[in-house]
Amino acid sequence: MASPDHDHWLARPNTISLLWAIFGVILTTVVLADFLVEHHPLFGLDGTFGFAAWYGFASCIALVLFAKALGALLKRLDTYYND
Repeated sequence: MASPDHDHWLARPNTISLLWAIFGVILTTVVLADFLVEHHPLFGLDGTFGFAAWYGFASCIALVLFAKALGALLKRLDTYYND
C-alpha cells in the first residue's frame, strides 16, 4: 500500500496542468484540421467551421443534463428496499 506522502502521479497539480495543456493542444489541432477537409453539408449548419467539435460538445452537455434529470426522476429513498 502506498504511503500518504506519495500522491498518485495523476493527482499531482503539475501533472493535471500538463494534461490540460496537452488536451488543449490536441483539441486545437483537431479543430484546425477542419480547414483541411472538404465538406459536403447536407443542411446549413453542418458546413460551418468546427461543426463536429461544437456539436459533439453540445450533445455531451445535453446527455449529461438528461441523465441528471432522469436520475432525479427515478431516485428512490434510501429505505426503499427495507419497506
